[in-house]
Amino acid sequence: MIRVAVAGAMGRMGQRILWCLKEDKDFQLVYAFERNAHPDIGKEIGSLLGIKEFKLSLKEGLKDISGPINVIIDFTTPEATIEHLRWAVDHNVPMVIGTTGFTKEILQEVRTLGGQIPCVMAPNMSVGVNLMFFLAKIMAEVLGEDFDVEIWEAHHRMKKDSPSGTALRILEVVSKALGRDPDDSAIYRAKGLIGERTKKEIGMQVIRAGDIVGEHTLLFGGIGERLELTHRAHSRDTFAKGALRAAKWVIDKPKGLYDMQDVLGLSEKTL
Repeated sequence: MIRVAVAGAMGRMGQRILWCLKEDKDFQLVYAFERNAHPDIGKEIGSLLGIKEFKLSLKEGLKDISGPINVIIDFTTPEATIEHLRWAVDHNVPMVIGTTGFTKEILQEVRTLGGQIPCVMAPNMSVGVNLMFFLAKIMAEVLGEDFDVEIWEAHHRMKKDSPSGTALRILEVVSKALGRDPDDSAIYRAKGLIGERTKKEIGMQVIRAGDIVGEHTLLFGGIGERLELTHRAHSRDTFAKGALRAAKWVIDKPKGLYDMQDVLGLSEKTL
């Protein structure tokens, strides 16, 4: 039985993780927590979500942990995640991090700290999206410089970061495969006479509307043909289940920072 703590338990992702935990008999929820002064602090998780099995109360931060924890799952904010990660390093607890929107400075600290415990960090925990990353690399290597590259993504109206962490990872994967710097390659489309596209640019486009869970498309446009790779998430459960898969995988691993490519065994695969 894996003893798990869930950060941001009342958030959109936190709630789906809790529901998926209910269905997975390999886990025992031993701690669920939220930010300071959250209105539900102290209330019973089961009553809040209608999951009668969860009798524990919602806690404020990590200060009230009394028993052992095997792994923390964190889909919160960059500022919260770095605090939780510092605690995990101090207490030698593995983590699964699905938070996005890190600044370069915080991301560097996350990477440094993450290497001091077994830690999986990925901008998207979906199995399908991580296969998309793998296929994107192959496509870029095969199609090369003869094809223009465009990336676009769509999410719900409440998403705070833009472009999504997933879109930025696609940009990173494709840029590396093409021998380009992602920061120099990315062009964020704008209004007006923007001129013809350059040979090296990778277009990035963003949609925020309604309750879209997440859609990502990678397009390679050549002369006379184009190739598109699209992933559509129908439910946040796909991310939650991927996070649980990562949690099962990481608890027995040596200290180090891993991603979902490692979890799925795709890191060393080639076509």
